[in-house]
Amino acid sequence: MAEEEAKMAGPIRMVAIDRMIEGMRYKAQLIARSNKFDSAISETGVVGFAIGLFIALILIVVPALFM
Repeated sequence: MAEEEAKMAGPIRMVAIDRMIEGMRYKAQLIARSNKFDSAISETGVVGFAIGLFIALILIVVPALFM
């Protein structure tokens, strides 16, 4: 009888471990995706700021020249 209980406990433990591993894998993928996104934003931040500043200057200076 003790052997039957041990056999039944084995797969249940494996299912719980598999679920925990899947949860950890999912969270790790979310963290990696978030880090990649943050990295991409920080790399393009300076270029985006420069382009935005250039466009803003054009929108301000060009109409001022025609007035």
